[in-house]
Amino acid sequence: MNDINVLVACEESQRVTIEFRKLGIRAFSCDLLPCSGDHPEWHIKGDAIEIAGNAGHFKTMDGKDHYVHGFWDLMIAHPPCTYLSNSGVTWLYNKDGSENTERWDNMIDGAEFFKALLRCDHIPHIAIENPIMHKYAKSIIGFDQDQVIQPWMFGDNASKATCLWLKSLPNLTPTEIIEPMIVDGKKRWANQTPAGHDKLGPSPQRAMLRSKTYPGIAKAIATQFTEYLLNLYGYDN
Repeated sequence: MNDINVLVACEESQRVTIEFRKLGIRAFSCDLLPCSGDHPEWHIKGDAIEIAGNAGHFKTMDGKDHYVHGFWDLMIAHPPCTYLSNSGVTWLYNKDGSENTERWDNMIDGAEFFKALLRCDHIPHIAIENPIMHKYAKSIIGFDQDQVIQPWMFGDNASKATCLWLKSLPNLTPTEIIEPMIVDGKKRWANQTPAGHDKLGPSPQRAMLRSKTYPGIAKAIATQFTEYLLNLYGYDN
C-alpha cells in the first residue's frame, strides 16, 4: 500500500475509490449515504467537510478504526449538483416569474458546501467534479472550472459534460475517443435519444444514477492523478 492518502468525498458508488485501490492507493469514500460499491471497509459514512478537515482517526462502515497521519494528500469530491447545474436553473423561478425561495436557499447552501470543499487549504491536491454550472452558483463559489470533459473522451459511449475544478493537479488527458453516431446531421452517443435528451427516464433513483462517475473517467482520475503524485513526491511506483 502506497503512502498516499486519498479521500473521495460525496461518493456512495465508490467507483473512483475502487480505481485508486486497484493501484494500491489508500483511498476511502465518504458520504452521508451508505456505500453501494460493496466495499464498506473503504467507506466512511459521515459529513465530508468534517472528514476532509481532519484525517486523524475515523471509522469505516465495517466498524473498523483507521488512522491517517496528518491530513489527506488528495481529495476528489462529487458534491450534489441538483441545485447548481445549469439544467435546473429555470426552477429557481416560479411560472409567474417570482423567485422560488426554497430552491434559491437550497442552491445557496449547495454552492457554499461546494466552496467549502474547494477551500480545504490543508489538502494540497483537490479535484471537484460537477456538471455545467449556472451563473448564480458560480457567483457564490467564485471560481470557474479548469477543464470540461466528456465520457466519450475516456472510452464510454456517452455524452455528459463534466467540469473539473483543480487545485495543484494537471488537466486529465483523454484516453480513448468514442466517435458519435450521426442522427439527422447531429452528433449523438448511446445514452442519448435522437433528439439529444438523456435516455434515463424519470424515477426516484434518476438523480443518483445520473450522478455516478462514468467508469472511464473514474479510471483516468485515479490513474493520472496517482502517476502525477508519485512523480511529484518521488514515491516508488
